Amino acid sequence: MINIIFICHGNICRSPMAEFVMRDMLKREGISGVNVASAATSYEEIGNPVHRGTKRILSEMGISCAGKTAVHLERSDYGKYDLIIGMDSANIRNILRIFNGDPEEKVKKLLEFAGINRDVADPWYTGDFEATRLDVETGCTALLSYIKKEML
Repeated sequence: MINIIFICHGNICRSPMAEFVMRDMLKREGISGVNVASAATSYEEIGNPVHRGTKRILSEMGISCAGKTAVHLERSDYGKYDLIIGMDSANIRNILRIFNGDPEEKVKKLLEFAGINRDVADPWYTGDFEATRLDVETGCTALLSYIKKEML
C-alpha cells in the first residue's frame, strides 16, 4: 500500500481538493493500493467541512467530498505516509517543524512533480477556486505519472 497525504494550512480548500482529485484520477486509471488523505498544519479549521468553493469545484468535476472534515497533521503521521505533499512553501516549513525534519525526504511541494517551482494558488485569499483547480489538476496529473513510474 502506498500512502499519500496532502497538506495545507486549514485542510478545507487546497489539500482536500487535491485529496479528492487524486482519488478520482486513481479510480479512473483503475489503480488500487494507493491511500490518499489530507490534513492541516494549523488548528483553526479542525472539524470544519470542506469550504463551499472547493465543494462547488469538486461537484462540477463530478467528485464528492461528503463527510470530509479538517484534521491536523501530527508528528506520528510521518511514519504512516510515503509522500507528504504540501501546497505551498509556508506549509512545507510548518510540515518540517511538525515532523522535526524530513530524514527520509518524503516532503514535497505538489507542483514540483510537474516541474513548476511555485505554490498552489490559495483561494482562501483570492476567492479564485478555478485557479486552484488548475494547479491541483496539474500537480496531481504529474504526481499520478510519478506514482506509476516510481512507486507501483
